[in-house]
Amino acid sequence: MIEGLDTDEQRAWHGLMAVFLVGIPQVERTFRAHGLVHIEYGFLCSLETAPKRLSDLAAISNVSISRLSHRISKLVERGYVRLRPDENDGRATVAELTDTGRALIAEIAPAHAKALREVLFDHLTRDQVNALAEAMQTVGTNLGACVDPT
Repeated sequence: MIEGLDTDEQRAWHGLMAVFLVGIPQVERTFRAHGLVHIEYGFLCSLETAPKRLSDLAAISNVSISRLSHRISKLVERGYVRLRPDENDGRATVAELTDTGRALIAEIAPAHAKALREVLFDHLTRDQVNALAEAMQTVGTNLGACVDPT
């Protein structure tokens, strides 16, 4: 029992911890098998729709520029991402997926989606998914994180 939390708050916290400690490692296996960590897979997915300035990628990924630079350099070394100067602002750098990076996402994505469904979404009704999305968007926003409003 956590002093100061009511029964529903404790149930929510313990459920969230179970997802983090048991569920997330199951989901991470889908990309760890390819030598990626969670943040790297997130970067690749963020770049899938369009190239992004590094500063924008850091903001939407909720990471510092230094952490982004460290991880992006690993993705560049492995041939998944290419860096180039921003055509509109020579001081900025743009990251874009290579064909190898696109192929990697195409390979991982089905297993990743399947794992997310097995770990989380298959156990919830549509109303529960909507409530979870609303709750997590609120928490993320209040933490100062950049959250996807869709």
